[in-house]
Amino acid sequence: MESSAVVLPLNHQLSFWFPTKPRRTKANYNRVWPSKPRTSHTHYSTTRLRCQKMYVPGFGEASPEAKVANNLQSFFTYIAVRIVAAQLQSYNPEAYEELMEFMGRHSLNDGDKFCASLMRESSRHKGLALRILEVRSAYCKNDFEWDNLKRLAFKMVDEANTNVMRDYVLETSQAENEK
Repeated sequence: MESSAVVLPLNHQLSFWFPTKPRRTKANYNRVWPSKPRTSHTHYSTTRLRCQKMYVPGFGEASPEAKVANNLQSFFTYIAVRIVAAQLQSYNPEAYEELMEFMGRHSLNDGDKFCASLMRESSRHKGLALRILEVRSAYCKNDFEWDNLKRLAFKMVDEANTNVMRDYVLETSQAENEK
């Protein structure tokens, strides 16, 4: 059976879900794509906002980048704890056991909270906490491959988008063939 479905170009299909930036004409020249809440109308009457980035609603307290940075900081703490634990295991088994016991009682989800609690545990634990903070900073600044992260993120998003669109087309084409 023949289908009368019209296949629109991808950019036309996406425009419904992701509207583009409005075009400026003389009639709407003073309209600006939303970026930040306006506080003073007098300031904006003399200065036009020129926002080149996408507006992301729902991140009033912090930008998406700030939220990712916060998660990365906790991840760097996790990495630092793993590095310090591996070092301790080979040259100070007693300190290694103390760190493992402390990790069993405290979550590593919040890296700063973990280190603060470790510092307050005892004077020996304070030394471990300072070592973890030092390793966290060194790993972040010297060893983490930021360019590789960006490349992998781009690759993963592109592959995921392609997979989702391919699966949808296969699913809808099978549904059309069954009719």
